Amino acid sequence: MKIQYPITFFYYRDLEQVIPFYQDILGLDLVRDQGWCKIFSVNNMAYLGLVDEAAGSVSVSEQKSVLLTLVVDDVDAWYEHFKDRSASVLGPPEWHEEIGVYCFFLMDPAGYKIEIQRFKDPL
Repeated sequence: MKIQYPITFFYYRDLEQVIPFYQDILGLDLVRDQGWCKIFSVNNMAYLGLVDEAAGSVSVSEQKSVLLTLVVDDVDAWYEHFKDRSASVLGPPEWHEEIGVYCFFLMDPAGYKIEIQRFKDPL
């Protein structure tokens, strides 16, 4: 028995509203279009599924209690990338020395929080 890869699913009331953010601004590739569910490749080891609440198995919650963290090599370049595209960036990158992380946060159009980070000492 072996786990092949994870898929994290976010649920939306208006799925079409968020597709441009994930494709055009975040730059993820759509690898499976099931109509009511769009699965994007984060890399060759992880996927993100965006689901229409009306057809999915989970209801949308106003309180988004999940955080998508993307570990990148150049946090500052990603920060500028999102600012240039008028994404909802929540503040500039900061070092969090106590945990060895350099990061910033932004929101997708429906309110899911995304963290862009790098570790001082990579995993």
